Amino acid sequence: MTSKVLPPTVLQLAEALIACPSVTPAAGLVFDCLEGQLQPLGFDVHRFHAGEAPDGPVENLFAIRKGPAGSRHFGFAGHVDVVPPGEGWASAPFAPEVRGELLYGRGAVDMKGAIAAMVAAVAELPQELGTISLIITGDEEGPAQFGTKSLIEHMRSVDAIPDLILVGEPTSVNRLGDMMKVGRRGSTNIWLEVEGKEGHVAYPHLADNPITRLVHMLAELKAMPLDEGTDWFQPSNLEITDVSVGNPATNVIPARAHARLSIRFNDRHTGKALGERVTAIAEKHGGTARPVVYGEAFLTPPGAFSQLIADAVEAEMGIRPEASTTGGTSDARFLKDLCPVIEFGLCNATMHKRDEAVAIADLDALARIYERVARAALAE
Repeated sequence: MTSKVLPPTVLQLAEALIACPSVTPAAGLVFDCLEGQLQPLGFDVHRFHAGEAPDGPVENLFAIRKGPAGSRHFGFAGHVDVVPPGEGWASAPFAPEVRGELLYGRGAVDMKGAIAAMVAAVAELPQELGTISLIITGDEEGPAQFGTKSLIEHMRSVDAIPDLILVGEPTSVNRLGDMMKVGRRGSTNIWLEVEGKEGHVAYPHLADNPITRLVHMLAELKAMPLDEGTDWFQPSNLEITDVSVGNPATNVIPARAHARLSIRFNDRHTGKALGERVTAIAEKHGGTARPVVYGEAFLTPPGAFSQLIADAVEAEMGIRPEASTTGGTSDARFLKDLCPVIEFGLCNATMHKRDEAVAIADLDALARIYERVARAALAE
């Protein structure tokens, strides 16, 4: 009698992904691993590279299992790239290790654990329920210019746009299920430069000190009114993240000075409009500004989608998640152009930290939550 081969557990799926070193930009082995997990479940897996140096090429994966004609389409989204592990781990960062009730390894929380939960969840969903897809990039932690943006282009080209997308970022704070993200603030970085005229510090009338003008420029920018927040977003904030001159001499007025700003903004603003405001102030002080917008603010208004996620969490965890827009950016900032998108995932306490770890019980619970969410979304 032939014994039945049991499907891999969420833990085993997560261990296999963690064991593939995949510092941004991820490529090759980790995608081989994920493809090997999805193909036996009936998914058509499309892998492709996009972009050129310096921000590419980037490997991406779009896997789809089509349901009956006319059925709804639910998408899971995430990334298999991770930040560099750094030094001082108790165990090798890409050698997953179970110690007690925790699984250790780079990406355990952000976010290979969630991707493993997605795979385990879809394994329990019958194909006749509807269409399921996984939207996975190898460059979320990096420049993100040829990751999810390119996946969106691919999905449009093959007419495979989901009705709803859940991004598996680690949104929980104190316990699994206590928070989901229904929006994010926008993000822009702005590089400032002031050109002066170098000279001897004893003869300032023969020079033009760019630092003086830069200081006045930065003071006005820090005093620039933004907003006091909204019902769903915290106040926008402008932070000076770098000031540099590179002057090795103590008796020379330098020829130029540089600074960099980061603005995290809510939906009262656009990145373009903020860049124009900063540019006007920079030019007023004789400088220049080069804005780069990394994402616009967005909100998926609480409604049917957030309700079904909250219902799934409550069924498994006994709590209802807070709907929040706090934190940094994610690839949801791109996916929101396709359909409603919400982020929900593991506890984020150890993400990007040494000895990153996830509770094994949370992996199992997250897979069950994801299964409930997908079932409900496809049944709508």
